Amino acid sequence: MQLTPITWSRLADTLAERIADATAGMTAEVSAGVTAGVTADGPGPWWRVAVDGADAARPGDLADALAAALPALGRRALRVRAADFLRPASLRYEYGHHDADAYYQLWLDTGALRREVLAPLGPGGSGRVLPTLWDAATDRATRADYVHLPPGGVLVLDGPLLLGQGLPFDLTVHLRLSPAALERRTAQADRWTLPAFDRYDQEAMPEQTADVLVRADDPRHPAWTG
Repeated sequence: MQLTPITWSRLADTLAERIADATAGMTAEVSAGVTAGVTADGPGPWWRVAVDGADAARPGDLADALAAALPALGRRALRVRAADFLRPASLRYEYGHHDADAYYQLWLDTGALRREVLAPLGPGGSGRVLPTLWDAATDRATRADYVHLPPGGVLVLDGPLLLGQGLPFDLTVHLRLSPAALERRTAQADRWTLPAFDRYDQEAMPEQTADVLVRADDPRHPAWTG
């Protein structure tokens, strides 16, 4: 696979430009009141972008930069973090605090994420989104208010282990760390999660299935599939 060196800022700008170009025709259809050609399997009047990667790869930084670049291109962006859609501690830690399989399969509340964020921004959706659901630090609901993302807007979601779970995205970006880089850049207290990422690579194959692959072993010198 051919990878091209790029800076993080240029990567965010290029992704934003591609999204703006891809959504231009879609926005025009919505403005004209045309819905023909928008099917249950195709994009709705919004785009749902996932920036997937282990915390050590800092997917939130790229997602923040991407969301910041979109408004200048006429696209309103809504930032949502998978970390705000975790299940309560009683469910996350049902099999112990350091169970890698539970981290992989049980921590993220995929049902709530789909129901409250992704489905409302899909074909026939309302645009009414709950930006946060659960505060893992306090183990309480955030009680956030719903927000409305107008047609033509872009959801930018970041988090680990997002692919291969049947979540509906219109663009997926995977930040790839080699096993050695992942181990090196993961805090000691979080290294119990490493087997989950090994399993993720084998089962979800994010390097092959993501629309955009970014190699992030050296945080100063990323490279991407272009």
